[in-house]
Amino acid sequence: MSEQATIVRPYGDTTGDGMVQVSFTLPVAYGKLAEGAALQLAAKMGLDPATVVHTKAIGDGFTFFVVYGRVNHLVDLSRVEVVERDFPLLTPKEVNAAIRSTLRRRLSVVGACIGTDAHTVGIDAICNVKGIAGEKGLESYREIAVRNLGAQVSIPDLVEAARQAKADAVLVSQVVTQKDAHLHNTRAMSAAFREAFPAQRRPLLVVGGPRFDERAAADLGVDRIFGRGTTPREVASYLVHALRQRKAAA
Repeated sequence: MSEQATIVRPYGDTTGDGMVQVSFTLPVAYGKLAEGAALQLAAKMGLDPATVVHTKAIGDGFTFFVVYGRVNHLVDLSRVEVVERDFPLLTPKEVNAAIRSTLRRRLSVVGACIGTDAHTVGIDAICNVKGIAGEKGLESYREIAVRNLGAQVSIPDLVEAARQAKADAVLVSQVVTQKDAHLHNTRAMSAAFREAFPAQRRPLLVVGGPRFDERAAADLGVDRIFGRGTTPREVASYLVHALRQRKAAA
């Protein structure tokens, strides 16, 4: 890829015009002062010129804004860091065959939303038969035994459920992210499993949610992080890949 092809700019009305749209809330009552504050913030963010295209009062003393403006920043694609899929994407039939040949028994999976998180859409999409985006969930895989604990599961209860199920993998979904709750919960969960299980018997720890950085698995003490748009097939393929690696290393 040539150097020119790796440099891109945001696109709004015409190619490379640098136009972007951002939204935010300020703790300022709806009115002229609030709009001026929004423009000042936009300028400090590097939007020049900037235009407030939408405002809405969202309670006593708060205003929501949508701002449209130009930025001069460039993006160098050659320096973008992402987590690429490093395992083959298998069909359900291939997943089942791989589990039979690798484990010679069903693969045990426990799923949950931990802490105060009551948003089960993500964990249900991966675990339940109905799945997502035209793909059936892990419950539809003949060689995978799934126990979906649902919402607001405490970490001690998750550890105990994993022990009872002799889990090979624990899948945790975190959607509530205020004050980095998803990060605190994941670190606490990881620490609890490392205390409860010997290293060679600890289940694979997999977390997912829209606000996770997929590069932060080691920092959070988990084996894998999946972001938005993940499908059951991707998760199943990863579990097979990771368990095969564990068996080879044993």
